[in-house]
Amino acid sequence: MTQIDDPEWIKAFFLGPKSENETWLKGEIESILSHWFRWRQDLFPDDPYAILEEDKKSAAFLQHQTKLSQNIRQLNDRLRDEVPKYSPRYIGHMVSEISLPAMLGHMAALVHNPNNTSKESARVTLPIEKEAIEMLAEMVGYDPDTARGHFTSGGTIANFESIWRARFRMDHWISLSLYLAEEKGVIFNLMHAAHMGWDKYFNLLASYDISEDNTKRYSLVGSNPFEAAALISKHIHAPYKGPVVLVPGNKHFSWSKGVNIFGLGDSSFWAIPLDDHGKLDVAELSLLLDKAEMEMRPVMMVVSVTGTTEAGEIDPVHKVQDVLDSYRRERGLFIWHHIDAAYGGFICTILGGNDETRLKPENSAALKAISRANSITLDPHKLGYVPYSCGAFLARDNEAYSVSTFKAPYLDRKDLGESVWASTMEGSRSGAGATATWLTGKTIGFNPEGFGQIIGATFKSAKAFREALEAALPFAHVKPPVDSNIVCFSLAGEGDSLIESNRKTNAVFAAFAQGPNFSVSRTTLSAVENAKLIDLHVSRFKGRVDTDHLVLIRCVFMNPFWSVEAIREALIPEFIDEVRTYYEAL
Repeated sequence: MTQIDDPEWIKAFFLGPKSENETWLKGEIESILSHWFRWRQDLFPDDPYAILEEDKKSAAFLQHQTKLSQNIRQLNDRLRDEVPKYSPRYIGHMVSEISLPAMLGHMAALVHNPNNTSKESARVTLPIEKEAIEMLAEMVGYDPDTARGHFTSGGTIANFESIWRARFRMDHWISLSLYLAEEKGVIFNLMHAAHMGWDKYFNLLASYDISEDNTKRYSLVGSNPFEAAALISKHIHAPYKGPVVLVPGNKHFSWSKGVNIFGLGDSSFWAIPLDDHGKLDVAELSLLLDKAEMEMRPVMMVVSVTGTTEAGEIDPVHKVQDVLDSYRRERGLFIWHHIDAAYGGFICTILGGNDETRLKPENSAALKAISRANSITLDPHKLGYVPYSCGAFLARDNEAYSVSTFKAPYLDRKDLGESVWASTMEGSRSGAGATATWLTGKTIGFNPEGFGQIIGATFKSAKAFREALEAALPFAHVKPPVDSNIVCFSLAGEGDSLIESNRKTNAVFAAFAQGPNFSVSRTTLSAVENAKLIDLHVSRFKGRVDTDHLVLIRCVFMNPFWSVEAIREALIPEFIDEVRTYYEAL
């Protein structure tokens, strides 16, 4: 079995599968509560007490407290049946044991209940949010002094934030060009207008001495979209079909949801074909960009995925950005590039350290290129080991962060300073995600010497599992490549058809689901997006493709305690024996 260096200090930052750090954690939770109690008691010492000793002795008071205590016990009893995501035996989905810094940071803010909508309701946690965003920006390679961002309820909303900003940018550029065409007689070129870049935009405003207020009536967003679209159609001498969003076939479901919510229509959602490893095919991307230009469909944004939902693959971000840079350099087309790194963004912490050797060179190059993109989605509640719900949206600079502004009389006040709520899709936002991420960064550090060792250990655990599985079970076929800490495999005998392989894989998955020992997940890859990958996978067991999908058992090795030798030596053979038993029973 593969040997794994075990950084002992990692164990200090997690409770442990048997609550091994219980005593210390109880003390820290008590310190949070005690500090909160003292704060409430000391802030206005001359105020009268609202709850008197005689109140607490009354029959009604005691009756209601007793009822609450009973209901708490009932709730706790019900939660005993919750999924044990803390256990190394849970390898089902992108969730695991949460870290102690994240838990305590979350709890410390939770009792104060801050709303990060403005400084009026979050005097402390808003500055902490800014510091945490700077930590994340530095982690992915952005300049923390110029990057902007905020925390969200999850990756879905963070992805929506990128659509909002990409649309804001494109709409500004198109509305100015429409104004110049209608008011100044300047020739309108849709593709050049939609991708002109901020420098040209501001130069045009200055050259023609125009205020942005003058262009609003030509906006597809800020005015009547049907009238603006009709004007575009007039100038391009064809029906305007709207912009397109280019997202790889390995996308998260939030992208199809996003184009629907923003009213772009299904025809605006162009899937970028995948290569034979299930990653964005860069050559196909170039063809789609050329097609969009030929059909006069502005490209609102191109999306790359770092850590796909199904198998954790890392798209070639560097090559995608190279293509987009060439379009800017050679054709003057500025195209927004967003990185959906909801899962894989925290893998950046291993860059520059010893564990970077665990990455394939192309994946290392892809992660380093994240900093070249316009915006990024991160999910601290996945590989950041932060409690739900906590996502983050980051933009490279203030221009990329710019978005439509709104007004609220009770919040829009100069004394509040920057109105955070006006630039976020969500109004009310808990400060707990920010404090959880902040305390994680301050304590462990989002760098190779800190958090990177935790991530590196999960990569090593996944590798040890994969190697043991392949060595012991010739009928288990791991889907390559394994880019992160997710291992997907199907089951098939030599010469089995894909239908037969799917039947066996489904049956073994069902056996795991009914059994008490391990929690795994299942994913299905469609031939619509993954035809090349499916052909390659089936060829490994000399089968034939006779159906349109591939079923895989999916194991996510996020739990940090898989790095403990005793855990691996106990659980990997047991898992392999269960697979063998279930398979032979077929």
